[in-house]
Amino acid sequence: MKASKFSDAQKAFLLKQGADGIPVAEICRKAGISQATYFNWKKKYDGLLRTEMRRLKLLEDENTKSRKLVADLSLDREMLQDVIRRKI
Repeated sequence: MKASKFSDAQKAFLLKQGADGIPVAEICRKAGISQATYFNWKKKYDGLLRTEMRRLKLLEDENTKSRKLVADLSLDREMLQDVIRRKI
């Protein structure tokens, strides 16, 4: 997935502007993002502080690494089971 060019602080600032009543179209035009991006950020980060946003990102990265590790280990286990079945 492509890394965002916006920091957590910038995302929080844009969402805060929307909460303060600035029209979404104006926020998106000034930031150079689509309204879909704004609403995706709002769905994901609305109500979170910058530190919480950073923690969420770290947890998502850790979860991705763990899933890859489990997939690799499952594949290794399956290959070893296949070798054992062939020897019997």
